[in-house]
Amino acid sequence: MFGISWIELIGYSGSVLVTISLMMKSIIKLRWINFAGAFFFSVYGFIISAYPVLALNAIICIVDIYYIFQMYYEKDLFEIFEINDPDNNFLKRFMEYYREDIEHFFPDKNILDNKKPFIFFALRNLMPVGLFIGDLIDPKILEIKVDFVIPGYRDLKVARYVYHKRSNFFTKKGIERLQIKSAISKYDTFLKKMGFEKDENLGEGWFYYNFK
Repeated sequence: MFGISWIELIGYSGSVLVTISLMMKSIIKLRWINFAGAFFFSVYGFIISAYPVLALNAIICIVDIYYIFQMYYEKDLFEIFEINDPDNNFLKRFMEYYREDIEHFFPDKNILDNKKPFIFFALRNLMPVGLFIGDLIDPKILEIKVDFVIPGYRDLKVARYVYHKRSNFFTKKGIERLQIKSAISKYDTFLKKMGFEKDENLGEGWFYYNFK
């Protein structure tokens, strides 16, 4: 096809995958795609007897697998750090730094203008990687305004910790239900993975999660 042999196609595939991997914000995606690219290059090097190419990319494959294994199985320390003041300087600085990314997922411009704000950072190895902002619209119902994780840490570990392992953080405060309006389909997919369900009663794009 187009005068390209299947051997060349393997080499080009490796080049494309390695290039794509460098565009990934998520470290885990970067590693997986980079591994696939290096694997194709290894096969390409083996077929054309370019053993330096084979050796280099085989080493890259091993390195990628090593770090992928660490990402999936390393023991991270997760914590929830509550913010009681919406005017907290670090909170404002964090939101300003990630403003464009936050607004992409949560376009509401007045996310801090809540009657009963419910705010915390999710810490991963003492690093603030997630921001949760909600409005307690009812003693038992919390409306999520922001549930944001910084690029590079979107492997769902933070979300599973907040919604599943630390669900008692909410229930101890009397909260029985979370609800949120999703602005983009990509976020819909995330919510479904976390166990949220659509709420047709609230309208288009609304999801809810009941603590059992």
